[in-house]
Amino acid sequence: MLLSRPCRAVAVTLFAALLAALVPATGAHAESRPVQGGRLDWGIKSSFQSYVTGPIAQGSWNLTGGAATVGSQYRFHSAQGSYDADTGAFEAAFGGGVHFTGHRKADGTNELDLTISRPRIRVQGGAGTLYADMASKAKGSGRKTVSSQVPLATLNLGGIDMRGGTGSVSLANVPATLTAQGATAFAGYYPAGTALDPISLTVDVQAAPATKPPTTAPPTTAPATTAPATATPKPTATAGTALKTAAVDWGVRRTFREYVTGAIAQGKWTLADGAQDGGALFRFPSGTGRFDPGAGTLDAAFAGSVRFTGTHIDLTLAEFTVKVTGGTGTLAADVTSAGKTEKKVPLVTFPARGLAPKNGLAVVTEAPATLTEGGARAFGGMYKAGTVMDPVSLAVSVDAAAALPALPDLGSEPTATPSATSSPSAASPSASAAPVTAAASSDSGTPVGVYAGIGAGLLAVAAAAYVLLRRRRRTPQPADPNGPADTNGAADTNGAADTNGAPKPTD
Repeated sequence: MLLSRPCRAVAVTLFAALLAALVPATGAHAESRPVQGGRLDWGIKSSFQSYVTGPIAQGSWNLTGGAATVGSQYRFHSAQGSYDADTGAFEAAFGGGVHFTGHRKADGTNELDLTISRPRIRVQGGAGTLYADMASKAKGSGRKTVSSQVPLATLNLGGIDMRGGTGSVSLANVPATLTAQGATAFAGYYPAGTALDPISLTVDVQAAPATKPPTTAPPTTAPATTAPATATPKPTATAGTALKTAAVDWGVRRTFREYVTGAIAQGKWTLADGAQDGGALFRFPSGTGRFDPGAGTLDAAFAGSVRFTGTHIDLTLAEFTVKVTGGTGTLAADVTSAGKTEKKVPLVTFPARGLAPKNGLAVVTEAPATLTEGGARAFGGMYKAGTVMDPVSLAVSVDAAAALPALPDLGSEPTATPSATSSPSAASPSASAAPVTAAASSDSGTPVGVYAGIGAGLLAVAAAAYVLLRRRRRTPQPADPNGPADTNGAADTNGAADTNGAPKPTD
């Protein structure tokens, strides 16, 4: 069936306009961009926290891997993953963990022993899942289970469009529901379908690379066996080797930080002289001194200070030092309080056995720290000697090429005014669940939905034009001087309106 030339011209024009409008929405697919840096705030389940520390379980919890707290939530850090702004596909893994213990038995072990660490968020096709490493003792049997990246919870992303993010992606108060696998890994304390605490996250999305990276790895330093005969071997640690650099990480005590910034003290802390904030810990860098790996001794001094101020609080810790001997480390500092300074006060001791360099770096990771008598005096008797303080991490480099462990990377602060919000009723599965309050930050260009709307409108115009053309073909037309008259103008018996003909959403 042939259309007249004027009809063909109209049809061609309409479809050309339609294709041009749809190019931004259906053009070349952008590559996923790396996610680097960010935080995930999640309380896991607030009633479980209360149960663990309450009169029944009489237990406690502690943070691992640089995790921090924000109110009643745990903050996991250093997001790494990928994000596709075109499809909304998103994945980010975070560092840190929480270890719960309770129901202590006569033999000193705990019936309740659960660790949740390395949470990972994955969003694909509008569905979200929270994964985590789990280690637990089953309720009742006590059977130990260790599982990697268990699909712990499903995330209700109703009403959130993950597409179009640029420099960062933020989600707030996304409802989470325990899965069947998660219930098993959670040691049987809750059944599948239980509502967990909502999650919030903010991650930084890196700019797409201007050019593709090389397919071959960059050249590396040749191994010693292939080095030229004239090459000078790297120095090895010997008795009294001078440090290349070193750092000590210590958060003082989590509850002390919370007290300082809480409703009673209403204070803050201030870092100076090169000290760095890692969220749940402070880093005192630029270590100098000497290290004898054979004897297992270290004598190092570090830069940086931290000052705590608030109601009835004004405490400064500065000029930190670490000494290790006999497998025990002592962290000391100059203590200034009430206008008086006491030099080199030993604050805490920690185990440091086996401190030996590997690839030029010797480390102690999250060693449990115990308050000394001098430390108890430094805190004005707030804690007694023997109190468990935040763990100490130590990194000592005897090779200039050995990099110190990275600090937790919390990424950018969440945007104050998200550019897209979801419907609370669509996001919340029940009246008690917190609604989603933010979605992915929007691109500065025209949203994909606008292009889809333009395309849908043009589709409707094209459909109307097609019906009009069909009607014109059924109506006798003047003879076309450039060709024979159309003799196929009989009514189209298949021309009934398609009740399902409304344009479908693109996503």
